[in-house]
Amino acid sequence: MKSNHKTITWLAAAALLLVFGIVSASMAIRQIKDAAAAQQHTRQLLASADKLMSALNDAETSQRGYLLTGDASFLQPYLAVRDSIKGQLLQLHQLTLPSDAQKHLDNITPLLDAKLAHLSQALALRRSNRTAAALALVRGARGLHLMQGIRVEMDHFIRLGESSLALRETELQASMRHLFVVIVSTSLFALLLALAFAWLFYRGTQQRVKNLLHLETRHLLAGQEAVNQQLQQSNLTLQLSEEKLAVTLNSIGDAVIATDADARVTLMNPLAEQLTGWTQQQACGRPIAEIFSIVHKETRLPATIPVMAALEHGSIQALAKHTVLIAADGSECDIDDSCAPIRDNDGHVAGAVLVFRNVSDEYAVQQALRDSAAQIQTILNTVVDGIITLHARGGMIETINPAAEKMFGYTAAELSGQNFSLLIPELNQDQRNGSLEYYSASDEARASGLGREVSGQRKDGSHFPLEIAVSEMSLGGQRYFTGILRDITTRKQAEEALLKADALQNAIFNSANFSSIATDAKGVIQIFNVGAERMLGYKAADVMNKI
Repeated sequence: MKSNHKTITWLAAAALLLVFGIVSASMAIRQIKDAAAAQQHTRQLLASADKLMSALNDAETSQRGYLLTGDASFLQPYLAVRDSIKGQLLQLHQLTLPSDAQKHLDNITPLLDAKLAHLSQALALRRSNRTAAALALVRGARGLHLMQGIRVEMDHFIRLGESSLALRETELQASMRHLFVVIVSTSLFALLLALAFAWLFYRGTQQRVKNLLHLETRHLLAGQEAVNQQLQQSNLTLQLSEEKLAVTLNSIGDAVIATDADARVTLMNPLAEQLTGWTQQQACGRPIAEIFSIVHKETRLPATIPVMAALEHGSIQALAKHTVLIAADGSECDIDDSCAPIRDNDGHVAGAVLVFRNVSDEYAVQQALRDSAAQIQTILNTVVDGIITLHARGGMIETINPAAEKMFGYTAAELSGQNFSLLIPELNQDQRNGSLEYYSASDEARASGLGREVSGQRKDGSHFPLEIAVSEMSLGGQRYFTGILRDITTRKQAEEALLKADALQNAIFNSANFSSIATDAKGVIQIFNVGAERMLGYKAADVMNKI
């Protein structure tokens, strides 16, 4: 309690000192501002006085130039001064406060009016071409006396201004020194109070620290006991976790190799031991390049191990395709793998984990599929019939083989995405709305190698007979039609020639001038023409198939 009273007393003293320092500093700053403003006002006053005298000199110089040359351009400075110089003098009157300075400005006013009148009189004489009289007026003593009077009064005025400026400067320096003394004094007293307050606070806190130290020691002992129990529980949990991890690594179907940040092996599961030919005991601590020896399947050149890139870039890396793993015993297998960085709690790369598997069987299956696809494509490219695949919905052409390109005169690129009716126009004219299911080959037609006959249209617009057999298939949940097209132009021509030959033969055979009877090997009548009917008196229907 006693310590609290002392603290409050010192705080009150510090607050009073702070208030005194602020008040004193404020007063000093206000004095500095006033002195600086007065100094600025005096400088402005002196600048205005110099400006007025300079303007008057310019007017006199301009007037003399005109008198000597007669050039009106010399009068521009004079005219500008004549119109503004009285305003400048009035401004000086307004800026000037001391009465003795105002007295000198009052003395300048009639002299300035007389000087302006003298200048104006000389200009009037020059304008009336009385140059000699104008020059004589300028050379006279009146103008000189007027200018000297103005300068004398202005010099007195300027000296008073300079004296005032020096006084303001002295006041400003005094105010600055006063402010510096206030700041330094206040700072020293504040420092002393702060040191005294810190000493009292230190003494008061010493005992509290001792009391708290004993209490904190008891808390630390209790906390240490709790931490020990937590560590025991964490060790048990870690042991269980490691056992679960070992069971998991030993059970998964992929090979796993873990490394540290230097790419040295730290862990291998049984499948990794089997594929590499190294045991974990043999491989532990060795560089991954010794354990994981890989080459490119085609070139047999060493392949890049993705562990290095994963450690360097801190990102997941994949193994290049067609990579072969060479085991310690020299056996080989195709593998596919990926590698990911292992990060610690701070996010730094602490190692890498390499996961890979034997894909030799998969590669064999894929190669078989590729060989099969290549074989099918070769057949499609060499078959003489046209083969076209199209979407069941809309009849848009998907693929065509070279025979179909040759048959219709289009390239595959030109027909891709086009409607099948471009090649078979009757699909648009058919009442069945061009349904390709109508053109599907029947079981009998497939057995005999025949399809339905349609008319095809080439790129040049010509038509030719086709035989089409359509089959349906499903790919990716979508229906497709595959059409096998055969150009039967040659066959049609041969059939027409055969029909013409048969008609001619029948015409000759049935001629009344000849009698024809033909039997098979058993003597059964097969042919009995009109001539035989007339000759023998039998009807062909009565004797056919009889001996």
